[in-house]
Amino acid sequence: MTQLPLQTTARTTGPPALAPAPALLRAALDAAGEAIVLCTAADDTVVLVNTAAAALLPGLEPGGTVGESVLTGLRAERRHLDDDHYAWYLRDNTAELRTAFLAEAGRRLSTSLNQRRSLRTTVELAVSHLADAAVVVLPVRRRQSAWTRLVSGAAVEEGTLRERLLSDVPGLEEALGGFPPTPSRWLDASQVPAWLLPGDFGPVGALLVTPLPGNAEPAGALILARRGPGAVFSADDELLARIFAARAGAAISAAAIYREQVDTTAILQADLLPPELPQPDGIELIGSYQAAHDALNIGGDFYDVYENTGDGSGTMVVLGDVCGKGPEAAVLTGKIRQTLRALSLVEDDPARMLSVLNQALLGSSRQHRFATLVLGAISRHEHGRVRIDLATGGHPVPLILRADGTVDAAPVKGTLIGVVPSISVHPATVELAPGEICLLYSDGLTEARGGPTGQEQWGESRLRDALSSCRGMPGDATVERLRQLVSDWVHGGVRDDIAMLAVRAPSRTPLSLMDTGAPATSPFAIDARRGERRNRGR
Repeated sequence: MTQLPLQTTARTTGPPALAPAPALLRAALDAAGEAIVLCTAADDTVVLVNTAAAALLPGLEPGGTVGESVLTGLRAERRHLDDDHYAWYLRDNTAELRTAFLAEAGRRLSTSLNQRRSLRTTVELAVSHLADAAVVVLPVRRRQSAWTRLVSGAAVEEGTLRERLLSDVPGLEEALGGFPPTPSRWLDASQVPAWLLPGDFGPVGALLVTPLPGNAEPAGALILARRGPGAVFSADDELLARIFAARAGAAISAAAIYREQVDTTAILQADLLPPELPQPDGIELIGSYQAAHDALNIGGDFYDVYENTGDGSGTMVVLGDVCGKGPEAAVLTGKIRQTLRALSLVEDDPARMLSVLNQALLGSSRQHRFATLVLGAISRHEHGRVRIDLATGGHPVPLILRADGTVDAAPVKGTLIGVVPSISVHPATVELAPGEICLLYSDGLTEARGGPTGQEQWGESRLRDALSSCRGMPGDATVERLRQLVSDWVHGGVRDDIAMLAVRAPSRTPLSLMDTGAPATSPFAIDARRGERRNRGR
């Protein structure tokens, strides 16, 4: 076998010495998969750029320098080689940065269902990673489109534009229609209208218009602009923008749907909330309502007042409690209130109204639901007295606070409404002297749990005592005191809906506003004394 001679130096005490071989060193560095830039330690001059590094940094050549601007978008690690040299080991982390950007976008866009905040977040993210300026244009509503704009270094701006102006922006109408985005190289950036961006933005070098996909329909369009004559959107940039637009569109669409639901709920809730009470001549009406859930101001307890009932001169009050809580109870509450409002136009007998309501609920309820109610037809009588014709359907009986502090229960009783075809109602009539109060309330008042153990009900006995202590107080002060006492009893615990409606006969106003200590005399006595003086003058 023939042996090949080895070109090595004579072996003494160490391994063979490698003679300087720049070509061999370059070949070894080019064969490495990692991008490497060899620099001098003295002045950071580039000595060698391997093939992988040249692909990452096309403009970098030996004799140049490596600064922070050159390394933008790259993961760079500096390693010491010897006293005279060091090397940059580079890796393209564009994919990692884009992944991190999309993760940040998903996190920030998912934190809010406020549409305005979602729009602002969208343009903020777009300007920080994709373009020098970003504009979100929403679909046309009533011939106008709302827009949100952000330019790098400026504050977010908002406004509206007319529908006819949409065609001024290349590709905008198509994007709002949900069509696929037009590649940036096909859009003429010089055709951007002056109103789209601020005047100090400068010439637009590249334009990209991307639809914002929504729920079954586009949520809007995203306009991206880069300034300068050499600006471009690469294919990777456009792909990243489309992925981002899909996430932003989903967030904006969800916020828009939530806003529509909130607006619809507000409209329905406004009709279900307790009304502003009228103040008929000679009658005081005071109401109070606390829903079980603070987030939902409607529930199963309610009260209402209907004026001009029957013959057109009476006033009808109702306070009730429907089975259940939350939205389902609120729907039944609205149905009962509207039924009673219609009945009050043709009927002023509380007992007959309860009977008709019972039949209406049995015929229309999809589920077995019932309610308890108390109705009162109020009329004024002589000497400032107020008469109330009461009828109840399984509801706690009203309490009457008399002038001497005595608390009486109205002698009424009846069966639940909406359970059986024929109900039993035993009405009664009560009269209030000036200053006396008739209190209608729901069982949430007496069944409120709290006290020392946190589980004890407030009860009718405490209610009677509290009402008695309100003797001589105005009606609004009485209701507020009861509300405060039960709130203190519950001290922040879970409670049911609580409704109260007080009917008060106003206290009679003294004939003299000046308290002289002498009993008030009849005004007719003045005329009599005048007649005596005329007789003496004769």
